[in-house]
Amino acid sequence: MSILRSRRSVAALAVAMGLLLGILIHTGVGTARAASPAADATPLVIPNAVQLSNEFSRLAKQLESSVVQVTSTIEQKQVRGRSPQNMQPFGEDGPDLFRRFFGGEPFGEMPQQPRRAEGTGSGFIVDQNGYILTNNHVVDGATRVRVQLHGDTTEYTAKVIGADPEMDLAVIKIDAGKPLVPVKIGNSDAVQVGEWAVAIGSPFGLEATVTAGIISAKGRNNPEPGHQLQRFLQTDAAINPGNSGGPLLNINGEVVGVNTMIATNSGGYQGIGFALPINQAVVSYNQIVKSGKVTRGAIGILFDRNQKPELLKAYGGGASGVFITQVSPGKPADKAGIHEGDIITAFNGKPVKDGDELVGLVSQTPVGSSVPVSILRDGKTKDLTLTVGDRAEIVASDSRRGRLGSQEGGEEEGTPVKFGLSVRALTDSERESSNFPERGGVLVTGVEDGSFADDLQIREGDVMVALNRQPVNSASDLKTVAGQLKPGDAVAFKMMRRVPGAGGRRSGGDWQDFFAAGTLPH
Repeated sequence: MSILRSRRSVAALAVAMGLLLGILIHTGVGTARAASPAADATPLVIPNAVQLSNEFSRLAKQLESSVVQVTSTIEQKQVRGRSPQNMQPFGEDGPDLFRRFFGGEPFGEMPQQPRRAEGTGSGFIVDQNGYILTNNHVVDGATRVRVQLHGDTTEYTAKVIGADPEMDLAVIKIDAGKPLVPVKIGNSDAVQVGEWAVAIGSPFGLEATVTAGIISAKGRNNPEPGHQLQRFLQTDAAINPGNSGGPLLNINGEVVGVNTMIATNSGGYQGIGFALPINQAVVSYNQIVKSGKVTRGAIGILFDRNQKPELLKAYGGGASGVFITQVSPGKPADKAGIHEGDIITAFNGKPVKDGDELVGLVSQTPVGSSVPVSILRDGKTKDLTLTVGDRAEIVASDSRRGRLGSQEGGEEEGTPVKFGLSVRALTDSERESSNFPERGGVLVTGVEDGSFADDLQIREGDVMVALNRQPVNSASDLKTVAGQLKPGDAVAFKMMRRVPGAGGRRSGGDWQDFFAAGTLPH
């Protein structure tokens, strides 16, 4: 009996212990679920808004008041033949890869009727009195130029002070009624490949856009005709249509270049951009603000820009130098005793590597300066003294003789002139291949619809040989004679037109002359 009670007591005690253990376990679990899963974690706190500065944001803040947006209004007209140069801001006539990046519409397709078009570019203030440096192709041909400052809704009308088409630079000026903040000019000669580069401008009209990259290369040549003097800084800082004329900066915030063009298959940024070194831009700027134009030196020679080393070697030269293919009679090189077949190895005491380097040295030498020139002739060195001439005068003189191959410059194809047409000189090869009977004459490359020339039924491909009995051998000749005419004067063109033979133009044909006359309209 007592044993049975003992067993029951033990069983009851076990049940009680089980219940107590269950209660404790349940209570423990409940306590664990109610507690924080990371009791030792510190709560996060959102800090007060503080500007986290770095070098790029510092540059952007420093330059934002000095970089401007430039908007140009251009009157477009339909032209048969080549379109006017200022209607091709993306450089359709140059090599396929290279594009100048003036924003707005691509003007390759000309409208059927005259209309206004606008394009947006960039520029930067270089003088507190409102002088601004930009690309020439941003303002070239514009009937109105407007400038907008960062953070200012006012649009200021700008005056074009002058331009340097060969460098693709222009100086414009606004009157803001207050002193402006100019950029700090750097020294582009000190720039090294691999250094940081920052571009600021208005790509696609997006004002004050900042991009960064590095200097990818130096001394890149411009393959486009008429821009031989340009030797670019190459950068991978993103630049696009609308960046034209904006500054390229070093890490110190100094302007080292003027963003000018890109290499692209798409028309937009592909990692290769070109900026004109600021040292070259400063030389042009100083001349423009002083006299409204840029004067450069020239010596009157022709050479092959892509000369082969074998040519130098065959004429007793070494790995560098400039082989002269032709010398302009009566010009500085001729007067100094330089001959065809000579190799120029040094100019004004500086070694000459190639033709582009020679052109750069000559163009920067003041007109009228007497400088030493070293040449190789028959393998022997000869030192001469040469007086530098005016590039514009020498180019115009060579153009009148039809010598358009000069790497020192030449008359641009399709030069616009009065009467609503564009002309250029005929090349020797064109005269020979077409059996052109005259020694002079200029080729008509475009005629505007509805113009005086169009009314007289002058066509693209015609050749003008005289205007009012005055011989015409170049666009300069035509401009000179046309400049003497006034509204109401009688105008008579002596023209020649190719009449195809039985097999069409390729089989030859005869040239027939005709006269087109009218009264110059008011």
